Amino acid sequence: MDLTTKYLGLTLKNPIVPSASPLSNEIDNLKKMEDAGAAAVVFESLFEEQIRHESKELDHYLQFGAESFAEAITYFPQTSDYRIGPEEYLEHIQMAKEAIDIPVIASLNGVTVGGWIDYSRKMEKAGADALELNIYYIPTSSRLSGVEVENLYIDILKAVKASVKIPVAMKLSPFFSSLSHFTRRLDENGVNGLVLFNRFYQPDIDLEELEVVPNVMLSTPHAMRLPLRWIAILFGKIKADLAATSGIHTSDDVIKMLMAGANVTMMCSALLRNGIPHITAVLDGLKSWMEEHEYDSVNLMQGSMSQKNVGDPSSFERANYQKALQSYRPNI
Repeated sequence: MDLTTKYLGLTLKNPIVPSASPLSNEIDNLKKMEDAGAAAVVFESLFEEQIRHESKELDHYLQFGAESFAEAITYFPQTSDYRIGPEEYLEHIQMAKEAIDIPVIASLNGVTVGGWIDYSRKMEKAGADALELNIYYIPTSSRLSGVEVENLYIDILKAVKASVKIPVAMKLSPFFSSLSHFTRRLDENGVNGLVLFNRFYQPDIDLEELEVVPNVMLSTPHAMRLPLRWIAILFGKIKADLAATSGIHTSDDVIKMLMAGANVTMMCSALLRNGIPHITAVLDGLKSWMEEHEYDSVNLMQGSMSQKNVGDPSSFERANYQKALQSYRPNI
């Protein structure tokens, strides 16, 4: 049985890749991931703010008056809250490359085109096999058009691609007016892979303290439906590889994503909930299903249930909207 797959020009032993999370910050965890069967690992993101604000003097002036305007910068992590700094991040890549044999994918998180992008070259030099750009950006200005937002992503992609020779993936949110058109633009500008989708953590309101508070809620399997749909729609229409992330918890989730057209499936919440050995359980489930259904390779599965390969492509477009609503019967 051949579980190998291609992603970002890399030949991976299977389609299971731990996505960016605090688990990647410990070398022992990386070894455990490899032992459990992970095919590659994405490091937790290095933030633009970490690089730009690492000076203590800058940090002081940034904190001064930070609560005095509506989009207060204190809703970003404080510089003291980051687990590792820019230089430690590069050292961590070097240490990981010495400790494990699976590919290491570095991650940069930012929203501007600036000097922080130079770190992509430093990550490459440190030994990263590929780079994931995690553009965590919510355009709140009413004066900013959709085209301008897309151009921001394109400009960042171009700047990074000009800086490195290693493959570059972009982790996107689903919040674009025409996602198919935008992914085609990224494809034309040389993106090597698309990671669908970024989960934007939504703020909450503390009714006792009367303040806006950030929180982290781990995904559930229901979250996989959105990337499942879009991977199935994009498969075969763009050259870039497709990575599925968000809501992938079981071997069934992995199988569905592969059949939709994903090259790899990325897990985070499932590992935070169940521990790193959960990778082995998911791989065992994948192998059992493939054996039972007589699939000799992952390659045969990929895209077999994509939009272009199913009898009713509209199932992915409108998801049989009318039929779904009319067939539902409340249990009351």
